[in-house]
Amino acid sequence: MTVVSFYHLQRTSLDRALPKLLEKVLESGHRAVVTVGSEEQVEALGTALWTYEQRSFLPHGSAADGYADRQPVYLTADDENPNGSDVLVLVDGAASANLGAFDRVLDMFDGHDAGAVEAARARWRDLKDAGHELTYWQQTERGGWERKG
Repeated sequence: MTVVSFYHLQRTSLDRALPKLLEKVLESGHRAVVTVGSEEQVEALGTALWTYEQRSFLPHGSAADGYADRQPVYLTADDENPNGSDVLVLVDGAASANLGAFDRVLDMFDGHDAGAVEAARARWRDLKDAGHELTYWQQTERGGWERKG
């Protein structure tokens, strides 16, 4: 079964935390598809990935950019994997019917949104019942991640 890791955002926003996780994915030799809740979020995260740090470059694209198969990080609002990723990142409560096609899934949720927390708990229960290996990561004071329980 696919390993699903839940990332509980508490100190920084998604547009600050996501680039750091994606850097680690790429440094490990993997490719990622980031599935979000809307096309507007695809555009917003695309901009954030270009501007999150002055001296950093995180190669990515979306359908608007074309060449999906060449993108190490692909942003989408659809349940797809056009760049052959082995890591799936779910944000905005996005879901995928194809979790088994990935080696790892990162589920990021906003800890300041009670509805998002409840929805993440429900996803955790469903995935546990389905037999997936689950891990839970909580954001630290400095914006890093600490594995819990």
